[in-house]
Amino acid sequence: MTKYKFTEIFQTRTPKIYKDNKLNTANFGNFTHNDYQVFLHLVSKIGGVDEFGKYLQPEQLQREHVLTAKEFSELFNTDIHHSYRLLNKACRKLMKTDLTLARNESAELWQINVCSMAKYNKKEGRITIQFTDSIMPYLSQVRQKFVLYNLKEIADFNSLYTTRLYELIQEFKETGYMIKSVDKLREIFAVGEKFKAYKDFKKRTFDHACKEINNTYEMNLGYEEIKEGRKVVAIKFIFKKTRIHKVVNQKTGVEKNLYVKPKKQNKKVEILDGQMSFNEIEKGPQSIKNTLSKIFDKFKS
Repeated sequence: MTKYKFTEIFQTRTPKIYKDNKLNTANFGNFTHNDYQVFLHLVSKIGGVDEFGKYLQPEQLQREHVLTAKEFSELFNTDIHHSYRLLNKACRKLMKTDLTLARNESAELWQINVCSMAKYNKKEGRITIQFTDSIMPYLSQVRQKFVLYNLKEIADFNSLYTTRLYELIQEFKETGYMIKSVDKLREIFAVGEKFKAYKDFKKRTFDHACKEINNTYEMNLGYEEIKEGRKVVAIKFIFKKTRIHKVVNQKTGVEKNLYVKPKKQNKKVEILDGQMSFNEIEKGPQSIKNTLSKIFDKFKS
């Protein structure tokens, strides 16, 4: 049996998600949005630093974590009684789930279980889970190829596809664009046999997700369709880049990147049906005039 040397963990002030890029693009099968929120909430409990602010390695991190209905309800603004039921359902789902992931840089594909133990306490309204040893390297900041974001960033989303698209963008937040094949998006969104027609897939997944993200953040997220002949084979997502500032830890003297992401919307804005994609928006005063004209035409119809 592998022995682990745990060190004292100092949780960061804001719960954060650390995920290897391979896990970030994994297919979570029949997870509902609530199941995935529970999973992410538990993942946010893993991340920690030592007394010097250095991120800990997988073997130093705790496997077992507790999530209460009260915690979940407060973060995701969910009715407390409904949260009890969600945790109970997600507990069973987590135990039954395995993921297909590439191992390091090899060509091997591994089947990895998410949890080795999961239990639900109905009276106290909480679940206790234990992540497997195999998944831990994918849930910590040990390589350059990982995504990082605050759990609260996805708390207001109402769709699994919105949350997943937002996570994908985090891998490319410094570039301002991301290209994914339609087949890869279908795999990541785990649509299975649903939405076989491209127009249905587009409408129900990434088009809707773009609107919801723009309704929450000042990201200017849009997309362009890449075609081979008449068939759409890939999507290029374009968005406002995350600004990076260099900061120095006063205690350790270590320089780190401070990421300044697009601001949250001050208020919810109405999403109009047939919202223009990014490549329909042009620059300049004439573009604004044309945009307003299209909006007013919608109110007239």
